[in-house]
Amino acid sequence: MDFLRPASWEEALAAKAEYPTAVPIAGGTDIMVEINFDHRRPEYLLDLNRIELLREWEVGEEVTELGASVPYTQIMENLRGTLPGLALASHTVASPQIRNRGGVGGNLGCASPAGDSHPALLAAGCEVEVESVRGSRRIPIDEFYTGVKRNALAADELIKSVHIKNATGPQQYSKVGTRNAMVIAVCGFGLALHPDTRTVRTGIGSAAPTPVRAKAAEEFLNAALEEGGFWDNGKVITPSIAKQFGELASAACNPIDDVRGTAKYRRHAVGILARRQLVWTWEQYRGTNGRSLEGAA
Repeated sequence: MDFLRPASWEEALAAKAEYPTAVPIAGGTDIMVEINFDHRRPEYLLDLNRIELLREWEVGEEVTELGASVPYTQIMENLRGTLPGLALASHTVASPQIRNRGGVGGNLGCASPAGDSHPALLAAGCEVEVESVRGSRRIPIDEFYTGVKRNALAADELIKSVHIKNATGPQQYSKVGTRNAMVIAVCGFGLALHPDTRTVRTGIGSAAPTPVRAKAAEEFLNAALEEGGFWDNGKVITPSIAKQFGELASAACNPIDDVRGTAKYRRHAVGILARRQLVWTWEQYRGTNGRSLEGAA
Protein backbone atom coordinates (compact mmCIF):
# COMPACT_ATOMS: atom_id res chain seq x y z
CA MET A 1 0.00 0.00 0.00
CA ASP A 2 1.47 3.35 -1.09
CA PHE A 3 0.84 6.51 0.94
CA LEU A 4 0.40 9.76 -1.02
CA ARG A 5 0.79 12.96 1.01
CA PRO A 6 0.08 16.12 -0.99
CA ALA A 7 0.93 19.49 0.58
CA SER A 8 -1.78 21.49 -1.21
CA TRP A 9 -5.23 21.10 -2.68
CA GLU A 10 -3.80 21.37 -6.18
CA GLU A 11 -1.34 18.56 -5.44
CA ALA A 12 -4.18 16.44 -4.05
CA LEU A 13 -6.24 16.89 -7.21
CA ALA A 14 -3.23 16.03 -9.36
CA ALA A 15 -2.57 12.90 -7.30
CA LYS A 16 -6.21 11.81 -7.55
CA ALA A 17 -6.08 12.31 -11.32
CA GLU A 18 -2.91 10.21 -11.59
CA TYR A 19 -4.12 7.55 -9.14
CA PRO A 20 -7.93 7.48 -9.44
CA THR A 21 -8.21 4.39 -7.23
CA ALA A 22 -6.49 6.19 -4.35
CA VAL A 23 -8.70 6.29 -1.24
CA PRO A 24 -8.78 9.71 0.49
CA ILE A 25 -8.01 9.70 4.20
CA ALA A 26 -8.53 12.67 6.52
CA GLY A 27 -10.08 11.64 9.83
CA GLY A 28 -9.55 8.01 8.90
CA THR A 29 -12.29 6.89 11.28
CA ASP A 30 -13.90 4.59 8.69
CA ILE A 31 -11.13 3.49 6.36
CA MET A 32 -8.70 2.58 9.15
CA VAL A 33 -11.28 0.25 10.70
CA GLU A 34 -11.68 -1.51 7.36
CA ILE A 35 -7.92 -1.79 6.90
CA ASN A 36 -7.30 -2.99 10.45
CA PHE A 37 -9.90 -5.77 10.04
CA ASP A 38 -8.50 -6.61 6.60
CA HIS A 39 -11.83 -5.85 4.97
CA ARG A 40 -10.17 -3.50 2.52
CA ARG A 41 -6.67 -3.16 1.16
CA PRO A 42 -6.45 -0.15 -1.20
CA GLU A 43 -3.41 0.18 -3.41
CA TYR A 44 -3.04 3.87 -2.54
CA LEU A 45 -4.06 6.07 0.38
CA LEU A 46 -4.35 9.80 -0.30
CA ASP A 47 -3.66 11.74 2.91
CA LEU A 48 -5.52 15.09 3.01
CA ASN A 49 -4.48 16.17 6.50
CA ARG A 50 -1.99 18.82 5.35
CA ILE A 51 -4.62 20.75 3.38
CA GLU A 52 -5.81 23.63 5.55
CA LEU A 53 -8.68 24.82 3.35
CA LEU A 54 -10.55 21.57 4.03
CA ARG A 55 -10.70 22.52 7.73
CA GLU A 56 -12.14 26.00 7.14
CA TRP A 57 -15.74 27.19 7.17
CA GLU A 58 -17.52 30.42 6.30
CA VAL A 59 -20.96 31.50 7.47
CA GLY A 60 -22.69 33.51 4.77
CA GLU A 61 -25.98 35.39 4.86
CA GLU A 62 -27.98 32.38 3.63
CA VAL A 63 -25.53 29.50 3.29
CA THR A 64 -22.61 28.13 5.30
CA GLU A 65 -19.67 26.66 3.39
CA LEU A 66 -18.27 23.83 5.47
CA GLY A 67 -14.88 22.37 4.58
CA ALA A 68 -14.87 18.61 4.09
CA SER A 69 -12.48 18.00 7.00
CA VAL A 70 -13.99 20.35 9.61
CA PRO A 71 -14.19 18.07 12.69
CA TYR A 72 -17.55 17.32 14.27
CA THR A 73 -16.31 18.95 17.47
CA GLN A 74 -15.89 22.26 15.65
CA ILE A 75 -19.40 21.99 14.21
CA MET A 76 -20.79 21.40 17.70
CA GLU A 77 -18.88 24.30 19.23
CA ASN A 78 -19.11 26.91 16.48
CA LEU A 79 -22.11 26.21 14.25
CA ARG A 80 -24.82 25.21 16.69
CA GLY A 81 -26.93 28.30 15.92
CA THR A 82 -26.43 28.23 12.17
CA LEU A 83 -26.64 24.48 11.55
CA PRO A 84 -28.51 23.12 14.59
CA GLY A 85 -29.55 19.82 13.03
CA LEU A 86 -26.02 18.99 11.95
CA ALA A 87 -24.68 20.04 15.37
CA LEU A 88 -27.12 17.63 17.05
CA ALA A 89 -26.08 14.86 14.68
CA SER A 90 -22.42 15.61 15.41
CA HIS A 91 -23.09 15.03 19.11
CA THR A 92 -24.13 11.45 18.37
CA VAL A 93 -20.99 10.52 16.44
CA ALA A 94 -18.96 7.84 18.21
CA SER A 95 -16.68 9.24 20.94
CA PRO A 96 -14.94 12.57 21.67
CA GLN A 97 -11.74 11.26 20.10
CA ILE A 98 -13.50 10.40 16.85
CA ARG A 99 -15.48 13.65 16.86
CA ASN A 100 -12.13 15.45 17.04
CA ARG A 101 -10.94 13.63 13.91
CA GLY A 102 -13.94 12.85 11.73
CA GLY A 103 -15.82 15.24 9.48
CA VAL A 104 -18.77 15.48 7.14
CA GLY A 105 -16.62 14.93 4.05
CA GLY A 106 -15.69 11.47 5.27
CA ASN A 107 -19.33 10.60 5.95
CA LEU A 108 -20.24 11.69 2.43
CA GLY A 109 -17.30 9.91 0.84
CA CYS A 110 -18.15 6.61 2.53
CA ALA A 111 -21.87 7.15 1.79
CA SER A 112 -22.90 4.58 4.38
CA PRO A 113 -26.68 4.69 4.90
CA ALA A 114 -25.95 4.74 8.64
CA GLY A 115 -23.78 7.88 8.54
CA ASP A 116 -24.94 10.28 11.24
CA SER A 117 -24.65 13.48 9.22
CA HIS A 118 -26.76 12.37 6.25
CA PRO A 119 -30.28 12.87 7.69
CA ALA A 120 -29.34 16.34 8.94
CA LEU A 121 -27.85 17.32 5.57
CA LEU A 122 -30.93 16.07 3.72
CA ALA A 123 -33.26 17.93 6.08
CA ALA A 124 -31.31 21.19 5.94
CA GLY A 125 -30.79 21.11 2.20
CA CYS A 126 -27.29 21.43 0.80
CA GLU A 127 -24.96 20.99 -2.14
CA VAL A 128 -21.72 19.02 -2.11
CA GLU A 129 -18.88 20.82 -3.88
CA VAL A 130 -16.49 18.40 -5.58
CA GLU A 131 -13.44 19.15 -7.66
CA SER A 132 -10.93 17.53 -9.98
CA VAL A 133 -8.24 18.79 -12.32
CA ARG A 134 -11.07 19.13 -14.86
CA GLY A 135 -12.92 21.68 -12.74
CA SER A 136 -15.47 21.88 -9.95
CA ARG A 137 -19.20 21.20 -9.66
CA ARG A 138 -21.91 21.14 -7.02
CA ILE A 139 -24.05 18.07 -6.49
CA PRO A 140 -27.44 18.56 -4.78
CA ILE A 141 -27.63 16.35 -1.72
CA ASP A 142 -30.74 14.61 -3.10
CA GLU A 143 -28.65 13.40 -6.06
CA PHE A 144 -25.48 12.53 -4.15
CA TYR A 145 -26.32 9.04 -2.82
CA THR A 146 -26.48 6.50 -5.66
CA GLY A 147 -26.50 3.14 -3.84
CA VAL A 148 -25.27 1.27 -0.80
CA LYS A 149 -21.99 3.01 0.06
CA ARG A 150 -21.91 4.61 -3.39
CA ASN A 151 -22.03 8.28 -4.32
CA ALA A 152 -22.04 10.51 -7.38
CA LEU A 153 -18.30 11.29 -7.33
CA ALA A 154 -16.29 10.60 -10.47
CA ALA A 155 -13.11 8.56 -10.01
CA ASP A 156 -10.86 11.64 -10.17
CA GLU A 157 -12.96 13.90 -7.92
CA LEU A 158 -12.51 14.87 -4.28
CA ILE A 159 -15.02 16.46 -1.91
CA LYS A 160 -13.98 20.03 -1.17
CA SER A 161 -16.85 21.44 0.91
CA VAL A 162 -20.56 21.33 1.63
CA HIS A 163 -22.80 24.37 1.08
CA ILE A 164 -25.59 24.08 3.68
CA LYS A 165 -28.59 26.37 4.00
CA ASN A 166 -28.51 28.30 7.27
CA ALA A 167 -31.36 27.45 9.61
CA THR A 168 -34.35 29.76 9.44
CA GLY A 169 -36.32 27.62 11.89
CA PRO A 170 -35.89 24.79 14.40
CA GLN A 171 -34.15 21.57 13.44
CA GLN A 172 -33.87 18.20 15.14
CA TYR A 173 -31.93 14.96 14.85
CA SER A 174 -32.30 11.70 16.76
CA LYS A 175 -31.00 8.20 16.31
CA VAL A 176 -31.71 4.82 17.85
CA GLY A 177 -28.77 2.77 19.05
CA THR A 178 -27.89 0.16 21.62
CA ARG A 179 -25.94 2.74 23.65
CA ASN A 180 -25.12 6.46 23.60
CA ALA A 181 -21.62 6.33 22.10
CA MET A 182 -19.49 4.24 19.75
CA VAL A 183 -22.52 2.68 18.08
CA ILE A 184 -23.79 2.52 14.51
CA ALA A 185 -27.34 3.79 14.23
CA VAL A 186 -30.16 1.27 14.10
CA CYS A 187 -32.00 4.13 12.43
CA GLY A 188 -31.87 7.92 12.45
CA PHE A 189 -34.17 10.79 11.55
CA GLY A 190 -33.67 14.48 10.91
CA LEU A 191 -36.28 17.24 10.57
CA ALA A 192 -35.92 20.89 9.64
CA LEU A 193 -38.59 23.60 9.56
CA HIS A 194 -38.01 26.25 6.88
CA PRO A 195 -40.37 29.13 7.78
CA ASP A 196 -38.90 31.34 5.05
CA THR A 197 -40.31 28.99 2.40
CA ARG A 198 -43.05 27.52 4.62
CA THR A 199 -41.74 24.03 3.99
CA VAL A 200 -40.47 21.08 5.99
CA ARG A 201 -37.65 18.74 4.99
CA THR A 202 -36.70 15.38 6.43
CA GLY A 203 -33.85 12.87 6.35
CA ILE A 204 -33.80 9.17 7.20
CA GLY A 205 -30.67 7.15 7.96
CA SER A 206 -29.98 3.44 8.32
CA ALA A 207 -33.46 2.44 7.17
CA ALA A 208 -32.97 2.16 3.39
CA PRO A 209 -30.12 1.31 0.99
CA THR A 210 -29.22 5.01 0.96
CA PRO A 211 -30.08 8.00 3.14
CA VAL A 212 -33.49 9.20 1.95
CA ARG A 213 -36.09 11.88 2.52
CA ALA A 214 -39.67 11.07 3.54
CA LYS A 215 -41.11 13.05 0.64
CA ALA A 216 -44.71 11.93 1.01
CA ALA A 217 -44.60 12.88 4.69
CA GLU A 218 -43.14 16.28 3.77
CA GLU A 219 -45.85 16.91 1.17
CA PHE A 220 -48.59 15.95 3.59
CA LEU A 221 -47.23 18.15 6.35
CA ASN A 222 -46.56 21.11 4.07
CA ALA A 223 -50.16 20.97 2.87
CA ALA A 224 -51.58 20.51 6.40
CA LEU A 225 -49.61 23.45 7.80
CA GLU A 226 -50.61 25.71 4.93
CA GLU A 227 -54.27 24.74 4.83
CA GLY A 228 -54.62 25.11 8.60
CA GLY A 229 -52.81 28.45 8.68
CA PHE A 230 -50.36 27.03 11.21
CA TRP A 231 -47.42 29.16 10.08
CA ASP A 232 -49.42 32.31 10.83
CA ASN A 233 -51.58 31.41 13.79
CA GLY A 234 -49.09 29.19 15.59
CA LYS A 235 -51.65 26.62 16.65
CA VAL A 236 -50.51 23.44 18.34
CA ILE A 237 -49.93 20.55 15.94
CA THR A 238 -52.88 18.22 16.28
CA PRO A 239 -52.30 14.57 17.27
CA SER A 240 -53.88 13.40 14.00
CA ILE A 241 -51.39 15.42 11.91
CA ALA A 242 -48.44 14.17 13.96
CA LYS A 243 -49.68 10.60 13.72
CA GLN A 244 -50.10 10.66 9.95
CA PHE A 245 -46.75 12.38 9.49
CA GLY A 246 -45.09 9.58 11.47
CA GLU A 247 -46.87 6.89 9.51
CA LEU A 248 -45.82 8.41 6.18
CA ALA A 249 -42.22 8.75 7.39
CA SER A 250 -42.27 5.08 8.38
CA ALA A 251 -43.60 4.15 4.94
CA ALA A 252 -40.64 5.91 3.29
CA CYS A 253 -38.26 3.34 4.79
CA ASN A 254 -36.94 0.33 2.91
CA PRO A 255 -34.90 -1.35 5.65
CA ILE A 256 -33.28 -4.75 6.14
CA ASP A 257 -33.02 -7.19 9.01
CA ASP A 258 -29.51 -7.31 10.45
CA VAL A 259 -27.68 -7.80 13.75
CA ARG A 260 -28.64 -4.29 14.93
CA GLY A 261 -32.37 -4.51 14.34
CA THR A 262 -35.21 -5.86 12.25
CA ALA A 263 -36.81 -4.10 9.32
CA LYS A 264 -40.10 -3.97 11.21
CA TYR A 265 -38.48 -2.30 14.20
CA ARG A 266 -36.68 0.25 12.03
CA ARG A 267 -39.93 1.30 10.35
CA HIS A 268 -41.65 1.58 13.71
CA ALA A 269 -38.80 3.57 15.28
CA VAL A 270 -38.55 6.02 12.37
CA GLY A 271 -42.27 6.74 12.70
CA ILE A 272 -41.86 7.44 16.41
CA LEU A 273 -38.83 9.68 15.84
CA ALA A 274 -40.64 11.62 13.13
CA ARG A 275 -43.72 12.20 15.26
CA ARG A 276 -41.70 13.31 18.28
CA GLN A 277 -39.44 15.62 16.28
CA LEU A 278 -42.41 17.28 14.64
CA VAL A 279 -43.85 18.11 18.07
CA TRP A 280 -40.46 19.29 19.40
CA THR A 281 -39.62 21.51 16.44
CA TRP A 282 -43.11 22.98 16.19
CA GLU A 283 -43.20 23.84 19.88
CA GLN A 284 -39.80 25.49 19.49
CA TYR A 285 -41.08 27.42 16.47
CA ARG A 286 -44.11 28.60 18.44
CA GLY A 287 -41.93 29.65 21.37
CA THR A 288 -39.19 31.45 19.46
CA ASN A 289 -41.29 33.07 16.75
CA GLY A 290 -42.38 35.81 19.10
CA ARG A 291 -46.08 34.99 19.13
CA SER A 292 -46.54 32.97 22.21
CA LEU A 293 -49.03 31.94 20.04
CA GLU A 294 -51.90 30.97 22.25
CA GLY A 295 -52.79 34.64 22.61
CA ALA A 296 -52.22 35.35 18.94
CA ALA A 297 -54.47 32.55 17.74
